[in-house]
Amino acid sequence: MQQSGGFWAHATNFSATLFAQTLPVTTTETWRALAGGALIGVGSATLLLLNGRIAGVSGILGKVIRATAGEQGWRIAFLLGLIVPALIFGAGSPLLPGDWRWAAAAGLLVGIGTQLGSGCTSGHGVCGLANLSSRSLVATLVFMGAAVVTVFVVRHAIAT
Repeated sequence: MQQSGGFWAHATNFSATLFAQTLPVTTTETWRALAGGALIGVGSATLLLLNGRIAGVSGILGKVIRATAGEQGWRIAFLLGLIVPALIFGAGSPLLPGDWRWAAAAGLLVGIGTQLGSGCTSGHGVCGLANLSSRSLVATLVFMGAAVVTVFVVRHAIAT
């Protein structure tokens, strides 16, 4: 029998602390999230059906500059299709939580991670899982685990 303060007590306290700071979600936000997810799925499926390509956004973005002239058109069109609707219909608050340099550093680290992991969350998490790829499952679990740890550290370990 475990004493109080054992592993399970710490695990329960950790999970309670981790999920204690959730943001309030409105019905509008829920519908926007569902619509956004559906549009990501439709966009990924359309790219695969019409162009035979996997919608790995980091790879598409990375090859805009390095691709041959004939390959750049669909890549630019796909990327514009991600950005323009958000500009037209509104993407919520454009404010960054804190200093812009943290966002730039985070973006750089994500770019490095996509190169190390041979893909990004859209390629592995959306397209790879839909294809039942075990490699994509492992990558997605690593992405999500790193996200949970990062949120915990930022909100609790180094919060001011």
